[in-house]
Amino acid sequence: MRGAGLTRRAALGGVCLCCMPKCLRADAPIALREVAPGIHVRRGADEDASAANQDAIANIGCIVGRDSVLVTDPGGCLADGARLRAAIRQVTGKPISAVLLSHVHPDHIFGAGAFLADGAAIFGHANLPQSLAARGEFYRRQLDDILGPGKAGPVVRPTIAVTGSRTIDLGDRPVTLTAHAPAHTSADMSAFDARTGTLLAADLLFVGRVPSLDGSLKGWLAELDALAALRPARAVPGHGPVTGAFSAAAAPLTRYLTTLRDETRAAIAAGRGLQAAVGSVARSERAQWKLFDDYHARNVTEAYKELEWE
Repeated sequence: MRGAGLTRRAALGGVCLCCMPKCLRADAPIALREVAPGIHVRRGADEDASAANQDAIANIGCIVGRDSVLVTDPGGCLADGARLRAAIRQVTGKPISAVLLSHVHPDHIFGAGAFLADGAAIFGHANLPQSLAARGEFYRRQLDDILGPGKAGPVVRPTIAVTGSRTIDLGDRPVTLTAHAPAHTSADMSAFDARTGTLLAADLLFVGRVPSLDGSLKGWLAELDALAALRPARAVPGHGPVTGAFSAAAAPLTRYLTTLRDETRAAIAAGRGLQAAVGSVARSERAQWKLFDDYHARNVTEAYKELEWE
């Protein structure tokens, strides 16, 4: 806990809160940017959750088809979700038929309560119900402590659990939802819009803001290779500028994760303990990432635990 906000580091240490420009008030209407035809995204801020930003800190948005709308992460709290829903209604009056919960972290999912009245199908990774059972109430209480009682919103569980991949049709607009092997978390999902070649990678892709490891380091590197094989025309990260070329966006993340892996292995081989590794591994990356000091030590700890017995 740091000040009034729960950092992603603190949340991860307990059992994650993860980005809106600083000048944007949390109660201001959401501005959606159309990054490709029919795909609208709100840029999050590179901050931790706070009362000031209302956990409106992740890239969230929607895909609009001929017949209906898919919400690609509903936001960081009930009010954030309500603002997103209002912004979508400024874009289209088509029914909201589906909501994607890309993983368990609060900044991406606690706005889901704002969409319950739409009767939309709630899609999530097959592992997400278990993750929510283990962490959901913990995250809700912590978020209520930051935002105020009852402001986090309910813990919404998926109504459709995805294993492998599943394609949904929004009306002449097939979108493939993929449940990934453990990577950023144990329940990551991405969405790929075939019409525009747009990959909505959620937190499998961080740009500019240091990633947080809450799943598998080796798995994350493997999933980045799998996403690259899709050859997307553009990618939307979970945090950072809302669109760009996948290769350019993923290269710094791949470099960071590779350095973390290789230097952690070297520390283990040299007989350095965890605390020594935390102080030395991948320090060359510090100047390259926002919030590095908040999360890097935790990343080293997770990497060390994963690689120690390989």
